[in-house]
Amino acid sequence: MEETKSDFANHIGGMLTKKIDDNNYEFYAEVKDINLNTGKIAHGGFICSIADTGMGNAAHQRVGDKRCVTISLDVKFISAAKKGQKLVGKVKIQKKTKTLVFISCEINNSEGVVANVSGVWKILS
Repeated sequence: MEETKSDFANHIGGMLTKKIDDNNYEFYAEVKDINLNTGKIAHGGFICSIADTGMGNAAHQRVGDKRCVTISLDVKFISAAKKGQKLVGKVKIQKKTKTLVFISCEINNSEGVVANVSGVWKILS
């Protein structure tokens, strides 16, 4: 496992990433106090941020460490995540073209699915 190096990822509580193979990756994050909304569950923005960061990291690795930027991110919130829960994002590269990477992700906690996410990343030269 590798710790993400971005200041943003550290700002939201830190993340670990892992390459499974060329098309499958995982990321790990823990829900902390700073990630909670007023209802005391993980803020939707936190879920979006870890998905975007984990999926973008996978795109970057898949295209040989070229820079990639998010074009679109579609998040479907399935259930809540609570303080102290460990979240695991299972990332799958669906398709890679010369200029785009299409990715899906399922984020789980110990109780089941928290969110399903899909997105498209632009490969920069």
